[in-house]
Amino acid sequence: MAFGVFIHRPDSIYDDSPAERYQFPRAYLGRVQACIGDWIIYYEPRKLKGTRGYYAIARVQEAISDPAAPSMYVAIIEPGSYLDFARPVPFADADGIPFERGVLNADGRISGRAQAAVRPISPTHFDRILGLGLDQHNDLLPRLDRPDVGTGFAENQVPFVFEQERERLAIVTNRAVRDRVFRRVVLRAYDERCAITGLKLINGGGRAEVDAAHIRPVEANGPDIVNNGIALSGTAHWMFDRGLIALSDDLDILVSRQANDPDGIRSFVNRTGKAFAPHNPHERPHPRFLQWHRENCFKH
Repeated sequence: MAFGVFIHRPDSIYDDSPAERYQFPRAYLGRVQACIGDWIIYYEPRKLKGTRGYYAIARVQEAISDPAAPSMYVAIIEPGSYLDFARPVPFADADGIPFERGVLNADGRISGRAQAAVRPISPTHFDRILGLGLDQHNDLLPRLDRPDVGTGFAENQVPFVFEQERERLAIVTNRAVRDRVFRRVVLRAYDERCAITGLKLINGGGRAEVDAAHIRPVEANGPDIVNNGIALSGTAHWMFDRGLIALSDDLDILVSRQANDPDGIRSFVNRTGKAFAPHNPHERPHPRFLQWHRENCFKH
């Protein structure tokens, strides 16, 4: 097993769904097979306008031939393993030195390896990028005094360096950590504004009074990807989870006919009758997740 970097861009010509599958040509089969059972980092090319750089991690479950494209292969992503970074990591640091040193040649210049869609990355460089992406200095790690969080994380934070694979896997699979990272990603996409009411409320401590809701819940195999998230106030979150409101693929706010006070709900939502969407179109709720919510949660 080995760590890897998979290049992906939102406008990719390949049949990719980062939280589920990554399509690639046969030339990269050996490199992908080396990653089976281990973790990879997703990366957007520097030439892409508005690139996020290194922006997510996922675990490769298997590599198979693509039944829909005989000349292509697909890396199947382990369900529940994908996680957007709380803070995307650029290709290089402030001094212009790449975080992924494996792309440098003997002269210290960027080599053609940086163009490879699939490439290996050393554990040291993987750990460094992961640490920056999780951004532990912004209240992302659980506290020891929280009863719902397991032990193993120091409240006085130390540099994010993993000495054993067990520690690395613990941090990326811990539910409390994933929830905090997911919240940061979703609230950033929605500018900390409730998608239903349009309100942006900040409490006295500077914390946004809005939740990061999964459209398809984690318990129903919903991934921790921004396209499966939506920023909701507490009341809107409660109604959404109980199927009193839902969203069309075009983000029209749907009100259940079974609601006790449908007029009251309509007065609660913003005047446009449509949910506010992230500025980045690639961060909008995916129709597949919205459809799942309408079919499995919404009370028609």
